[in-house]
Amino acid sequence: MNIEILKSNIELENNRVLLIPFENIRNLELKEIIFNNEIWKYMGMFIRTESDFENYIKNTLKDKENGVCYPFLIIDKKSGKVAGSTRYGNINIASQKSEIGWTWYGKDFQGTGLNKACKYELLNFGFEKIGFRRIQFSADEGNIRSQRAIEKLGAIKEGVFRNNYIDSEGKSKNDVYYSIVKEDWKDLKKERFSKFDK
Repeated sequence: MNIEILKSNIELENNRVLLIPFENIRNLELKEIIFNNEIWKYMGMFIRTESDFENYIKNTLKDKENGVCYPFLIIDKKSGKVAGSTRYGNINIASQKSEIGWTWYGKDFQGTGLNKACKYELLNFGFEKIGFRRIQFSADEGNIRSQRAIEKLGAIKEGVFRNNYIDSEGKSKNDVYYSIVKEDWKDLKKERFSKFDK
């Protein structure tokens, strides 16, 4: 597994999306799309104020510095605008695994095909360059839209983790977990992502 690559500036790109490191100054552009309660309904927290936004930026960068995650800004190549954010999280070097998640998009970028383009880049780089053996995904049990999006990637549903976390408002939440493993990737890449594999 190539651990050192996670300490470099990773940029991932195809004809639809560009992913750049979260600490780029363009993270301030997230302010234009972030203040929408619908985005945060299933995220375990809400970003409603300028202070919430500043804490989100600060905490994301702190988690990266601590090696917990590698976050990205999502750039929509059609408009050139910052569309949201995603990350490799829960990185476990010893077990060669990670989770792709903490993903959100501004309302105008939802349902546009951007998510699949983004996930292709993260999966391809995760398996083929970093060397993960397992990449997992999770979605709030009530978030059917996210579960369907994960299933479209070809991920295998593994089950429900009950009382998996407590959100920022003190509610206990269940999550549905999925995975793609290294052995799945070659076939999935052809079956689900052939238009990005150039």
